[in-house]
Amino acid sequence: MNFKKNQLVGAIGMTALLAAATACGNENDNTAEENTNNNGEAEASGESIGEQVDYEIVGIDPGTGIMDNAEIAIEEYDLDENWSVLSSSGPVMTAELGEAIDNEEPVVVTGWQPHWKFMEYDLKFLEDPELVFGEGEDIHTLTRTGLEEDMPGAFPVIDQFSWEMSDMEEVMMMAEEEDTEVDEAARQWVDDNEDMVAEWTEGAEEGDGELIEFTLVNWADALAATNVVSEVLKDLNYETDLVEVMIDAMYTGLATDGADAMFASWLPGQQQYYDEYEEDFVDLGPNTEGTRLGLVVPEYMDIDSIEDLRELEE
Repeated sequence: MNFKKNQLVGAIGMTALLAAATACGNENDNTAEENTNNNGEAEASGESIGEQVDYEIVGIDPGTGIMDNAEIAIEEYDLDENWSVLSSSGPVMTAELGEAIDNEEPVVVTGWQPHWKFMEYDLKFLEDPELVFGEGEDIHTLTRTGLEEDMPGAFPVIDQFSWEMSDMEEVMMMAEEEDTEVDEAARQWVDDNEDMVAEWTEGAEEGDGELIEFTLVNWADALAATNVVSEVLKDLNYETDLVEVMIDAMYTGLATDGADAMFASWLPGQQQYYDEYEEDFVDLGPNTEGTRLGLVVPEYMDIDSIEDLRELEE
């Protein structure tokens, strides 16, 4: 996978050490018992969930839709006196989540599905009766204006790419569990799913080494989707360049012809960026449907709703 700095869109590479824990045999029973004991001890001490997590929700990149919604949730559920949302990144958030689970501690994070953490850990979304996070989102494919005319042989792949959340999570988990690079996991997935790939490549033509530049944020879903499409196009003799940027720069890159396509437009979560540049890109529609956003906690935590964050602190 080839990453480069792009001055036009301000590319960055964000990395973090992801913590993950697995257990087997009798250790599963011991861990479940310890989780129950830890929560019981916290309740017995009279500590609220807020006190246990220092009234902090671990978030991701500032300016993303889920972060805006988390801030709104604090106000909507009357948590604003104590609670705050910490900005970080997707990898940092999952590292914090994994560390808390390793230590059987409470933690509240911003979460979305599809994401490998739901396959790795036993998690739950907190109920959102006020629908602050909405009822679900779709992930759209966007291209720069004129890409279909400039790359007629490759365009059908980009246009026809669509898959289920479970497909995306397979790529994520291969990269996490097998300790492989995400492009290697994508390569394996493409080799294992020839029928689906054949649907994407219908009408496509072999290239002659033309370069196609994709822009993406350093999120597990964006990395999975972009690398899978990249591998398919490489099989058709196209060169690809994957440029990691901040969320706003994905849209700026397309609008200024600094990039060719992106596969990580979460709507309506990224509506503010979408609306700002809507006249300057082409929306090919959803590539993944039925995603979910919200606040996420480990299953062992004895809360079920965002309302509980307020009720348990009183």
